[in-house]
Amino acid sequence: MTATTSYAERYLAAVARAVPASAREEIAAEVRATIADQVEPRVAQGEDPIEAERDVVTELGEPTAYAASLIDRPMWLVGPRYFAAWRRLLRLLLWIVPACGVGGVVLGQLIARASVGEVIGSGIAVLVGTIVHVCFWTTLVFFILERNGSTGEHILDWDPDQLPQSAEVRTGRTDLVASLVFLVLAAGAVAWDQFLGFFPTGGDPIPVVNPAPLTWGVLLAFIAAEVVFALVLHRRGRWTTGLAVINTVLAVAFAAVTLILLVRGELVNPGLMEFIAAEGGEGFAQGQQASAAQGGVFGILGAILGFCLVVFSAWDIADGWLKLRRLRAA
Repeated sequence: MTATTSYAERYLAAVARAVPASAREEIAAEVRATIADQVEPRVAQGEDPIEAERDVVTELGEPTAYAASLIDRPMWLVGPRYFAAWRRLLRLLLWIVPACGVGGVVLGQLIARASVGEVIGSGIAVLVGTIVHVCFWTTLVFFILERNGSTGEHILDWDPDQLPQSAEVRTGRTDLVASLVFLVLAAGAVAWDQFLGFFPTGGDPIPVVNPAPLTWGVLLAFIAAEVVFALVLHRRGRWTTGLAVINTVLAVAFAAVTLILLVRGELVNPGLMEFIAAEGGEGFAQGQQASAAQGGVFGILGAILGFCLVVFSAWDIADGWLKLRRLRAA
């Protein structure tokens, strides 16, 4: 058992995130000593060290609630019994629901060919409204549970396996292998598409990506850059500000280049679109006419593809900075 994978260190990191920075070092030392004092007798009696740590942190309880007890900070909003569970669920929902809501509205506005101002205005309105609703309804549910005397057996369930792994663990060999496998498959898919074709035509398949060397060459160049980045990250062993910045630059560059190619009609193979239009015949023409205000069928698909490219890059950027933030908190 190493320090980066032990229940004790993960519990310490979770407690540290819940206390003020000025008291973090003192609290961490106190919690570490408390855990050690309870683990050592168990190990001396022959208990497995990992299981001993797990049992001890289980007895200490949910780390946010335990941290509040150490700094004598009452957790009152929906009641002390439910505060930690309410806070944990609310954070999770605020990460997911507003992003999904804003993403859906922005995509719809892009398909409808709304102006930039309308897209931004709609996105902000939905963001604010979603945050308000998530906070209100989540708090109301816990308020009702607390007031009607619910035992909250499942709501209050907590065990050490819910503790997040340390940032060092997430940049280990498993992460490297997963990244390299994905990137190799992506490179293989681009090569296969260019030399053998992906889209079936009843005869020889045709490429989906524009066969122009500049287009697929750019994609392979970004894949190669990501491979180098993954190797450097693994060698460094942990996220740093410099690596997070490089990751951001790569993601922004990928989104910008692919969007430019998409807008200029140079990302997707023009021959593929011509084939689809010809094979669709009258039905495709009717679909184009019905969706003419949104740029036709291809216009709608282009908006969806562009949106996905932006979301993919944004997620990659956020993932890097979040891992760096967790590492610093630990």
